[in-house]
Amino acid sequence: MSGKLLGTPDGAVLDQVRVLEVTRTIGGAYTGKLFADAGAEVVKVEPPGGDPLRLWSASGSPAGGDAGDGAFFQFLNAGKRSAVIDLDDPQGRSRFLELAATADLVVEDLGAGVVESMGLGHAELAEQNPALVLLSISPWGRGGPWDRRPANEFTLQAWVGSTHSRGIPGEKPIGVGGKLGEFLVAANAGALGLAAVMAARREKTPGEHVDVSAYEAMTTSFVVYAHLYAAYASDARTGATRSIEIPSVEPAKDGWVGFCTITGQQFKDFCVVIDDPDMAEDPALASGDGRMDHRDEVWARIAAYTQAHTVDEIVDKATLMRVPVAPIGDGSRVAQIDHFAERGVYVQNPGGFTQPRVPYSLSRRPPRPVQPAPALGEADEELLVAGAGSAPAQSRGSPRTEPSLPLAGLRVCDLATFWAGPVASCLFSALGADVVKVESIQRPDGMRFASGLQRDDLWEWSPVTHGANTGKRSVTLDLSSDNGLAQVKRLVEMSDIVIENYSPRVVENFGLDWQEVHRLNPAAIMVRMPAFGLTGPWRDRTGFAMTIEQASGLAFLTGDPDGRPLVPRGMCDQLGGMHAVFAALLALEHRAQTGEGLLVEVPLIEAGLNAAAEQVIEWTAYGHLLQRQGNRSPYAAPQGIYAATGEDRWVVISVDDDAQWPALAALIGRQDWAGWASRDERHAHHDEIDAAIGGWAADRERDDAVDELLAAGVPAAPVITGRESIENPQLAARGHQQWMDHVVVGPVPYPSFPGRFNGQYHRLGRPAPTLGEHNEEILRDVLGLDDAEIARLAEAQVIGTRPALWG
Repeated sequence: MSGKLLGTPDGAVLDQVRVLEVTRTIGGAYTGKLFADAGAEVVKVEPPGGDPLRLWSASGSPAGGDAGDGAFFQFLNAGKRSAVIDLDDPQGRSRFLELAATADLVVEDLGAGVVESMGLGHAELAEQNPALVLLSISPWGRGGPWDRRPANEFTLQAWVGSTHSRGIPGEKPIGVGGKLGEFLVAANAGALGLAAVMAARREKTPGEHVDVSAYEAMTTSFVVYAHLYAAYASDARTGATRSIEIPSVEPAKDGWVGFCTITGQQFKDFCVVIDDPDMAEDPALASGDGRMDHRDEVWARIAAYTQAHTVDEIVDKATLMRVPVAPIGDGSRVAQIDHFAERGVYVQNPGGFTQPRVPYSLSRRPPRPVQPAPALGEADEELLVAGAGSAPAQSRGSPRTEPSLPLAGLRVCDLATFWAGPVASCLFSALGADVVKVESIQRPDGMRFASGLQRDDLWEWSPVTHGANTGKRSVTLDLSSDNGLAQVKRLVEMSDIVIENYSPRVVENFGLDWQEVHRLNPAAIMVRMPAFGLTGPWRDRTGFAMTIEQASGLAFLTGDPDGRPLVPRGMCDQLGGMHAVFAALLALEHRAQTGEGLLVEVPLIEAGLNAAAEQVIEWTAYGHLLQRQGNRSPYAAPQGIYAATGEDRWVVISVDDDAQWPALAALIGRQDWAGWASRDERHAHHDEIDAAIGGWAADRERDDAVDELLAAGVPAAPVITGRESIENPQLAARGHQQWMDHVVVGPVPYPSFPGRFNGQYHRLGRPAPTLGEHNEEILRDVLGLDDAEIARLAEAQVIGTRPALWG
């Protein structure tokens, strides 16, 4: 990759990059924040009245005007600049185009087609600046029959099948609280947008239009690849019944404590923790479904122990048994947890409140101190004069017909397992890298056994293994053997990136820590993704995405006000994975500038803490503790889930724009309520509004009610299962699923990453590999072994294609 470097060795990695941010959502602002935190000059383009988020507070605390900008706005926009441009005015659009001529990236989230309708689409921007990348974030993505359909995060949760799966069977389903989906979409957009900027700046080719769909991002993360289950595993439940993980968030003597038992062994160890080993031997309770079916009995047995002990006592005991466990964080206490305090995870914003730091670190690239958010229009005079900066070179050749591949020619040694690490390396593959997945027959990737199916070769059926490992080659090498470890070290010597997401002690016990990787290959970048980081009291604790949701506070906001907190269910894996890709791309730029590799640390918990940041910010800025509200939300009113005609038929409604309310009021026959013009007024009358909507919905078929609402411009959705969601015409029209034949499973609709580049998805290349599928290919063609050496490794079971426990 030759060409102009993105940064300078003595500055921030992106200090030569200018970003124009034209956003109005939390996700759009966080996308810009990712670039600002990496050193880019991010210019926030605001309307004359300013970004509405300046006035926002989830608790309703004063913000804006004499009170100053809201604390959450200050967090999302720290270090940016502000320019006031009226994009509805021809003169304003002209000024914006002048500024775009000096930029590398435009980030916008004003909705599908809105920017294009202003004459500010990719074609118009490219006339001013062929190198410019346009990163568009919208609910459904550009094009397709639903691209203008009203939607927000809460209704998208229902459209992808997530809402249906959460709660008690026969009772009202429960959506995820907070704005986790917006942070997830932003992490995807940031990684894809940075990849496009790298290609345009370094390869001297035209900039691309990166079209990111929130719906597509949520189809894989909010329902754990349910589309794959639906396509090839007809006997899987696929969210057909609502459930709650058991054990999960349980009542302790002095609060709530969270458990996560992904594997059967973890559940057995959990039963020992609660002094009830007999429960582990009951076949009716061996599965999560079985425990849900007997939930009252199981909850009582768990509570008999947990309610007699403090959170600290339970956490200490479970940690000794290596059962994933965490105290349940909330805005008032999470920043005081010893692990986060010792690691310095929380920092002070210049606005006088506490916020989480950037959720990754690069060795030899210290983080920048938190900068203040900009005053409205503070950069107008400097940026909007003639000749504000120099435009990139204009000679760029023809537009691309295929997505750029900025990692082409690079090799990745992929030691990652389960979901967060593998999905990161999967994107490396989609961006052009040769990714070699290293497992062993003694210790295959544990996610291979999480299919929920009963098959002789079940390790080849896991939907997460399929969805997060496309494009890779698989080699099995036993790291506990001298011969296996020697071959892995040779692979490290030949790789550009080494990625792993074990607890720190695992690879260190194998002798593959950063010091050894750097000794073997000084140019290699090592991406480490431990749950809780490489230092601190929780360093060696095991943790999965649901553990992160529990500890960070994300679970605290999900569920009914009087009930137990509920985990969102795994979204933090992809959230952390996309942050890891963003950080790894920064490390590649550092290497281009200096020739040296870096250690990249991306603790899963710190990505989760950023997604939950509003809770700590509200507490430290205003003294307000955000609480669970069931299906209501501070962001929308009314918002709820309402029963339609028929059994278990539900309609989701979420009014997050004041302009949507009069149409809904008229639809339910309450035009006299149209005067409740503000969200605060509607919150005050929420019970009355809910009763009226409930009566209206009860007389209608679910789908008819949703059609009426959408036709009126009100964000709405049916509550459907993950299996039903595969029929979505928007996915089909955009070509999101890439069908490939897997040697064991057969035809599989592999999901693309949620961004089209000039109308095309990155090709996934090949199906997910079977265990050890490419042993001979890797050992012979990459590592240079002859047939006799390969045969000796197979005889010694250093390599193989079947888990050792299966014979």
